[in-house]
Amino acid sequence: MWLGDARSGKLPDHITAFGRALRRAGVPMDSRRMATAIEAALLCGLGRRDDLRAALQTVLVSRQSDIAVFDEMFDAFFRNPEIAQQLLSQMLPKAAKANPVRRKARVQEALSVPRPRPADPQAGRESELKFDAAMTASDQQRLRHADFAGLSASEFRLVEQLVRQIPLPLPPVASRRTRTGSRGAQPHWSRALHEARRQGGELLTLPRRQRREQPLPLLVLVDVSGSMERYARLLMAFLHQATRGTQRHAFAFGTRLTDLRGAFRHTDTDRMLDDANRCIDDFAGGTRLGESLAQLRQQHPRCLVGRRTVVLLITDGLDTGEPAALDAELQWLRRHSRRVLWLNPLLRFDGYQPLAQGASLLHRHAHAMLAVHNLSHLQDLARSMAALLQRA
Repeated sequence: MWLGDARSGKLPDHITAFGRALRRAGVPMDSRRMATAIEAALLCGLGRRDDLRAALQTVLVSRQSDIAVFDEMFDAFFRNPEIAQQLLSQMLPKAAKANPVRRKARVQEALSVPRPRPADPQAGRESELKFDAAMTASDQQRLRHADFAGLSASEFRLVEQLVRQIPLPLPPVASRRTRTGSRGAQPHWSRALHEARRQGGELLTLPRRQRREQPLPLLVLVDVSGSMERYARLLMAFLHQATRGTQRHAFAFGTRLTDLRGAFRHTDTDRMLDDANRCIDDFAGGTRLGESLAQLRQQHPRCLVGRRTVVLLITDGLDTGEPAALDAELQWLRRHSRRVLWLNPLLRFDGYQPLAQGASLLHRHAHAMLAVHNLSHLQDLARSMAALLQRA
């Protein structure tokens, strides 16, 4: 069934509104993509809904992480005609209130009807002032303790900017290299002879060799499975800024291991996230930590430097691989690192117990399990890590 020419009917307006809704949900969108989407709808036709979905997804979505948002938005947008300017709304049945459709927070906020702007400009300024005052007090306090998985699209963008400002100062440790200092266990004889020659053969002070201090190297392993969708992006943005200037190696794992060291070399966090999104091809899939650690051991063993590396393992522990392989790889990782810290977002639940098979193995081999599900725990992460490393 053809509903008419897309260039002359109402379809261009509906697809344009659909593209704007995707943009409000955080999907990159511009006028060129909307125009291409209209042409794609004209070429594929409207006889089959699945064909239209595939055509629009091919044109409008460029990131793997936005596919789930597109699917939910397409189902909501083309199911209820009131969203698409009430097209044929009288022909579709209304959904029962007893079973409401649960959507992502980004999709729900994008589909919500914006409030009309007041006619009085003074009233508009008063409402903006009230909003700003609320954000400086109660709303900021609420966002500080809000779970990342429950944030709306606008709150997610705000929190993504806030996590980049959280510092993560790691305690320095004494390295094997030495330098000249006033304290030290060994005298610095070459420096002493040099000073004596400058003083006419007299040695006024005895220089000593003092060990240099340097931050511990980091190995960051980020779970990008479906259950970690909202946490992976925020934690990568946080660690990219907080560990700048530190020797670090970053990898993402889902069903396989993805090297993110090239992306983490960028100074701009947005560019790093874009490169990481292009590199990760198993985003929102399953979790096979054992196979990913085996790939790390075979292909990147030098990322663990002399048993001094601190491993940050960011995952919820819902592994789908073989438990025996995961147990063996975790034993290898613990033997070759200074500390294995499990950053678990499931600690947001009171009384959480690692009862799943993968979570149980992680709990057994990790030196500590820390919460990273909101801003408050990210701010406390540095203090917790410093206390754990000082006992190492």
